[in-house]
Amino acid sequence: MKHIIILGDGMADWAVESLGGKTLLQYACTPYMDKLAQMGRNGRLITVPSGFHPGSEVANMSVLGYDLPTVYEGRGALEAASIGIDLQPDEMAMRCNLICVEGELLKNHSSGHISTEEADVLIQYLQDKLGNDRVRFYTGVQYRHLLIIKGGNKALDCTPPHDVPLKPFRPLMVKPLSEEAVETAELLNELILKSQELLKDHPLNKKRIAEGKDPANSIWPWSPGYRPQMAALSASFPQIKKGAVISAVDLINGIGYYAGLRRIAVEGATGLYDTNYENKVKAALAALRTDDFVYLHIEASDEAGHEGNIDLKIKTIENLDARAIGPIYEAVKQWEEPVAIAVLPDHPTPCKLRTHTAEPVPFLIWYPGIVPDDVQTFDEVSACNGVYGLMKGDEFIREFMRNGQ
Repeated sequence: MKHIIILGDGMADWAVESLGGKTLLQYACTPYMDKLAQMGRNGRLITVPSGFHPGSEVANMSVLGYDLPTVYEGRGALEAASIGIDLQPDEMAMRCNLICVEGELLKNHSSGHISTEEADVLIQYLQDKLGNDRVRFYTGVQYRHLLIIKGGNKALDCTPPHDVPLKPFRPLMVKPLSEEAVETAELLNELILKSQELLKDHPLNKKRIAEGKDPANSIWPWSPGYRPQMAALSASFPQIKKGAVISAVDLINGIGYYAGLRRIAVEGATGLYDTNYENKVKAALAALRTDDFVYLHIEASDEAGHEGNIDLKIKTIENLDARAIGPIYEAVKQWEEPVAIAVLPDHPTPCKLRTHTAEPVPFLIWYPGIVPDDVQTFDEVSACNGVYGLMKGDEFIREFMRNGQ
């Protein structure tokens, strides 16, 4: 039996008064998710262990069954792997957002969703001006980039920028958690302020402002860590002789790298509502022909949640259903070799809050011949009645992968 996980990043949400007290999953038109929920079995999953921030890296590693207290080293190390940087033992990696600062406020975490091509110009400029034997900047995707500090101390209190839209940025700058980390924190804060001086008058930012776009006028480093000690999924699940990850997000591809999954790049995959669902589906189905396991990650709902845009988030949920889940189900149900499908978010990104929360997420599992439970729709409320109950740790992935052993 083949296995595919279809993950709608940040898809879960809270009840919304303007939607009649329904969550966005309850309100959206999702006939395929509901169909699979009816034909399959349902439950809820704790994806954020106690003591961890509800970041996508934490939640996606949890979905795959990794023990976070043992292997977690932050986003930077994962994104380094994704863009081909082989971290050395003395190198600390950090996610480095290009953000928009307006006056004293952190206006947004994405510089108005700057393109990778524009961002590359600015990252190369910062490397020329601020890079040295100890500090290196690397271009990632869109607003998500990489900063490596040689000999950095990771005992730092760093605020994820998507958690604090429209908040004063200075009180949120890097703070040391130990005496040994004071020098690293001071270095990072100096880089933030120097980047603002350098970027404010850059021609690319002047052009963006003239076009009515947010400038990318500051860096924001966060989530420090070293190379993680993660075992490949095949160590726990020998039936995964070959697996693939499909995502527009570097940190997900980095998780895939350490999990032993090959990365499939998809033309038109943006991580936003305009991502190319059709190409992602085509890539997923092609991978399922040759591979045992596929992790299909779609970011759009998370970004809509960060924008607080209810209508857009509903659209992304409906697109996931109609343009990804539906076509995959319709294709694989005809295959001679059965395919198991799991659908879930990694964490909620409530539009009201505009950032991640740690509540359990709904999930469904379907494969030919599964005995269904009584759940009729796929959403946060109905999943409470699923036969799987509330799972944690590696319980979800072990339940999913035991089919076909």
